[in-house]
Amino acid sequence: MKILHTSDWHIGRTFHGHSTLEALAEVLAALVVQVRENDVDVVVVAGDVFDSATPAAPAYTLLTDTLVALHATGARVIVTSGNHDSAARLGFQARLLRDGIHVVTDPRTIGEPITIDDADGPVRFFGIPYLEPAIVRQYWAGDSAADAADGRPLRTQAQTLAHAMGLVRAGMAEHPGRSVVIAHCFAAGVDPTVGLEREIRQGGIDMVPVSVFDSADYVALGHIHGRQALTEWVRYAGAPLHYSFGEQHKPRGSWLVDLAADGTVDAQWLELPVPRRLVTLTGSFDEILSAENVAAHVDDWVCAVYTDDLPQTEPMRRLREKYPFCALVQHEPLRMESVEERSYSERLRTAATDEERIDAFLAHVRNGAGATPREQELIREVLDDRTLAEALV
Repeated sequence: MKILHTSDWHIGRTFHGHSTLEALAEVLAALVVQVRENDVDVVVVAGDVFDSATPAAPAYTLLTDTLVALHATGARVIVTSGNHDSAARLGFQARLLRDGIHVVTDPRTIGEPITIDDADGPVRFFGIPYLEPAIVRQYWAGDSAADAADGRPLRTQAQTLAHAMGLVRAGMAEHPGRSVVIAHCFAAGVDPTVGLEREIRQGGIDMVPVSVFDSADYVALGHIHGRQALTEWVRYAGAPLHYSFGEQHKPRGSWLVDLAADGTVDAQWLELPVPRRLVTLTGSFDEILSAENVAAHVDDWVCAVYTDDLPQTEPMRRLREKYPFCALVQHEPLRMESVEERSYSERLRTAATDEERIDAFLAHVRNGAGATPREQELIREVLDDRTLAEALV
């Protein structure tokens, strides 16, 4: 069976104030061509289909057009929700979709596979929508298997995914055959793009060990925007479009997975087109505006980092006179900041979670004293309550 693994389309996302719908439509059209040319049997979209819980109408149109085009190739399509998606909005019309397109958003169906047969027998696809512990623990209330080792309810991503995989394994035992798991999480050992992927360790939610996914023949992961192979059978496909200058050197594409009769995996990377390249130009303002740089990058998205000692007057206007697609300008003088200012700014820049940002602020205003263990518990509870409140809006 040939499976195309893609994820993180983020339909509706903007790039420094610019719409990405047209560029993403071009890339997804190329993906449809790849599905047709490679005789793909199943297309798997591992979460973050939309960029927002409340996508605008054009985002729904692009999703519908892409799903219809994929279905027209003869491939089956399985879509799961990610942490950016509203599971309710993504899944509200799941039952109305045509045969061969499956949208998995309900945690209560995790152990129920979507079965697709090929010449070698059934392949069981287990979709695990993004699981926010503060939300999904209500579905498993009273289930002793859904308690952490200390008897308290599940609170971390690792605990929650481990319980979900327990349900999947029960489904595997009830429905023998080759198995594919689709999940959206931050697996241990991956290399995220700093400041890009929305943090899903919020409130103390941690990374998920790869061993959690043992027993599946292939695991199609989403959330991380760069392709990564954690094992031969556990992979991230990354996003099909560049959404940050931090991604500019990461290839865009998807995994073409050949699942053999014995469950072994042969994965091939399929490159996708990049509608407009991203480039970061660093140097003095005059160097960035040099004729050589302009000739090489006039049609690229440009991030200009100028190192002059003093700020330039109207730098963006002057840059866009040469680079029509200049999206970002930063002033980073070579002269170092004071030690204290640099320490605080560095802590904020490298903070990966809201909890870490709050701790950095407390340390800054309390002469280095960060959150106490009790304060950390309170911060986690408040962040969990906020996440739950936002999800129910």
